[in-house]
This record gives sequence, C-alpha cells and structure tokens, in this order.
Amino acid sequence: MHTGRLMKILLSGIIFLLLFPGGVQAGKKHEHELAHKIGQMLMVGFRGLEVERDSPVVRDIKEGRVGGVILFDYDVALQRPVRNIESPEQLQRLIKDLQTAGDGRLLVAVDQEGGRVARLKEKHGFPETVSQAWLGEQDDPELTHAHASKTAATLDRMGININLAPVVDVNVNPENPVIGGLKRSFSFDPDIVARHAREVILAHREQGVLTALKHFPGHGSSTEDSHLGFTDVTRTWSSSELKPYRDLFKSPGADMVMTAHVFNARLDPEWPATLSSRVLNGLLRKDLGFDGVIISDDMQMKAITDNHHLETALKKTILAGTDIIIFGNNLVYEEDVARKAGDIILDLVRRDKIPAARIKEAHQRIMNLKEQIADRPAK
Repeated sequence: MHTGRLMKILLSGIIFLLLFPGGVQAGKKHEHELAHKIGQMLMVGFRGLEVERDSPVVRDIKEGRVGGVILFDYDVALQRPVRNIESPEQLQRLIKDLQTAGDGRLLVAVDQEGGRVARLKEKHGFPETVSQAWLGEQDDPELTHAHASKTAATLDRMGININLAPVVDVNVNPENPVIGGLKRSFSFDPDIVARHAREVILAHREQGVLTALKHFPGHGSSTEDSHLGFTDVTRTWSSSELKPYRDLFKSPGADMVMTAHVFNARLDPEWPATLSSRVLNGLLRKDLGFDGVIISDDMQMKAITDNHHLETALKKTILAGTDIIIFGNNLVYEEDVARKAGDIILDLVRRDKIPAARIKEAHQRIMNLKEQIADRPAK
C-alpha cells in the first residue's frame, strides 16, 4: 500500500478515536449483547448425571452460549444407558444445579411422549407411561388428559419446563419406522390427533409445563427415518397432515412447534422443512398464523448433516424462521458445539448474511416463552 494512503488511514482512525472515544467500546458492547441473544437460541445436550462448576455445559450456560438444555436417558454415540437420567432424586439435583448456573431462567427440555419415547422410564423410578397410539385407540379425551396430567406433574416435580410433545403427526403410514412403527401417532384421523393433542397441551399447561407440537409439516407419511438420512415425503404427504395444526392454533396453548427434517418438493423444491422459508415463514407463520416459538428438530440428525454444511444449515433455518435450534449432542458428541454454532451465527450476522433484526425477533419470542416459567422456582 502507498505510504501516503496508509498515513491517511491511520490519521482517520486516530481522529475517529479522538472524536468518538466510546465508539469501539460501544461496538464491543453491541456484539456482546448480540452474542448473548444468539446463545438464547441454542438448546444443547450434554453428558453427565451431575455437573460441577467447571463442567462444559455449566460454563456455556454462565457465559451465555446456551439458553436451554435437552436431557436424554441413553447415550446413542457411546451406545450406553448412562446419560443424564438415573433416578428422580438424581435428576432433581442435576436440574437444580443447571438452573443455578442459568439464574433460574434455563429452558430444560425432554422427549416424554409416552410409550417407546419416554426418557423418564419406569425402571429408573418414574411413573409408567402409555403410547399416544394406545390413547388414540381408546379415543377417550378424559383418559388422555389424566395420563398427560401425570406426566406433566412428574416433569414439573423434576424441574423440567418443556415437554417436546405431543406428536401431532397423522399416522398415514403405519409402517413408518420413526412414527407409526413406534406407536407415536394418536391416529390416522386428523380430528382424533387434534382432539387428544389438545388434552395433552391443556394438562401440561395446568402444571406449568410448556409443550411443542411436532413434527411440522408432517412426518407421519414417511417411509424413512430422518435421523438416518434424507427423507422425502413428496409422494406420500397430504394437506390433511396440516389439519391438527389448524385446529390446535384456534385455541390457546400452542407454545412451540418443532420442525421436521423432511423434504417435500410440493412445498419447497430445494430445501427440507427445517431449512425452508416457504414452509416455516410461508406455510406455518403466514398461512396458518402461528406466531409462537419455532424450534428445530435435532440439527445433528443425518437428514441435515449428510446433505448440508453446518453454516448453510444454520443460516437457512434462522432465515426460515426457526427461533430455537437444537443440538442434541447425542447422535454425535461435540463438547464445544454451542461455541461453534454461536460463532458461526455471529459471523453470519457480521457479514450481513443474517439480519440482526431476525436475531432480535427470535430472542423476543424466546424471552416471551421464558416469562411463562419465570415465576416457577427450580425444584
């Protein structure tokens, strides 16, 4: 660079600092606040039946890198039945310590659908559960409400404030390896699905536990498991799979909606639902009118990781409308996944690939969600 030009640049910088001495400091403060907002958008899994002050997850919570955690009873990557849940007493202590690190404002989530998908199992001292399929077969809303109340009371007693349930996928394909085959759907009839999902939501609300409808826009017709790879429902999906959402959005209580990693060329010819603005901003927000929190399914599932670079996936899902991004950290384990994802998102904002306003919008929705649990002390 020419010496004269370099001197002009240096002189301009000196003049800026003299005229605006707080400019650099203000910029650092703004970036710190932005990084904290991004951290609130991340929900991560971790290993351990207990945590210490220097545990990585505690560090991430205290430093504002995560706003929520997700708990599991089985470590998939290690193929070991030891992860976060061993007994009611142990789980209460774990969550209390996590909430202490998070000043009582941490989102603590679990998949406690009932039946095959229940992280709090009877063998560990928790109440027995039944599958959604069994409840749908009985078609007794009061019975569903009673079972959901027992589940919600257990979660509340443990200090868990989000149940990633109910499943509102319509049982289009009973042989579906990840929905119908596991008895996770209430019924092939969308009206029955909506009727029983409503009771699950109401029962959890009565106990102060938030819920998430899943998996939008419908995983019930798939012939493949999105945990394992690309899942295309273009030929099998039908608009009737949206009916439970339409019905449930008519009454209060739909706190969150979880995305599906399914690909449907009729809805978006390029991107799976989790990464699709057409599906999330278009269909879910504009057409169906949902203005609550959109939460992704696990971003480490192979339907995403086998087909999309992490930076692309993060950019697309945030621009599409996702507010909370899950890294279950169970299918694979990355101890620094929160820092890694947060740094990528912050850099995307710096480079104007994601508007700061989109981060602010997601953060506000999350804060509104947390207000609903703010007055409920950790157990």
